[in-house]
Amino acid sequence: MPLDEDKYPQESGRRRFVKGVVGSAALGTVGVGGAAAINTATAQSGGGGGPTNYIGVQNTGGPAPRGMPLVPVEVTSDGVIEGVFPETTTEEVGGREVVVAKEEIGGTTYSSSWFQYCGVEQYQGVQPEADADNVFRSVSGPAQTWQSEALDAGDPLTIDLLDDYETWGNGIGMDGLGKPANVRWRSEAEGAKTIPVQVLRTPELPKMINGEQGFRDYSKIPQSIRDFLDAATDQNVMAWLNKCTHFCCVPGYKSIENSSDFGGADQVYCQCHQSIYDPFNPVNIRYIARPRPSE
Repeated sequence: MPLDEDKYPQESGRRRFVKGVVGSAALGTVGVGGAAAINTATAQSGGGGGPTNYIGVQNTGGPAPRGMPLVPVEVTSDGVIEGVFPETTTEEVGGREVVVAKEEIGGTTYSSSWFQYCGVEQYQGVQPEADADNVFRSVSGPAQTWQSEALDAGDPLTIDLLDDYETWGNGIGMDGLGKPANVRWRSEAEGAKTIPVQVLRTPELPKMINGEQGFRDYSKIPQSIRDFLDAATDQNVMAWLNKCTHFCCVPGYKSIENSSDFGGADQVYCQCHQSIYDPFNPVNIRYIARPRPSE
């Protein structure tokens, strides 16, 4: 199983966009009613934090408290797939000026606070003022054989490598649901920690956006989420932060053979504690984001 090198040693409208693992899990269990108290206690030690709404892939099984946040995607004119990071602005918060990263995409407020859990809030790449590379780059030791054969670590992921997404399969679950890739994002600066992202190019995406019948009955997806998907995906490519919200492991889509034993063959499966996520059912999620460290 490919693991995030920061947890364990690893060798394994559309536009261009832990420390304390136990602590992050504990925050995930706090009710929204306690959010104000938590934010008051932590706001002076860092930026952001507090109640946060985001759109993510749904957690459907196991001990994970919630789904993993989506990362908006764009494909450049030369076919390189990139993640979109929100625009930065300066706001007055609690009597002081702070730099925040947020913007509206498809009617939804997309913010860097979506990624403020599992210690990721301390990573260089999610700081609002970071000069970071948005290109999705192949990780070392990817889960899929095709990726290890086609790309070296650090190579950009390009759309042509996913051309067979409508028929691709690897013997795990159903063929033809999409082709995945394991990448790192905004992680290229010297000393920067790896932000792991799962990419999936799937023929189900336009059905999800249009609320049609597909692998799931997508008519049940709220219009607000479908609007976000329409604006935050490109050429049937979607992506999400690949950090399990339970204990911050790195799950996999069609990467673990025994995932079918736990109902995860066609979903995202975390073999550490058998949490399962459904990329074909994005949902609105509310949680308590941890504050970023002080500048």
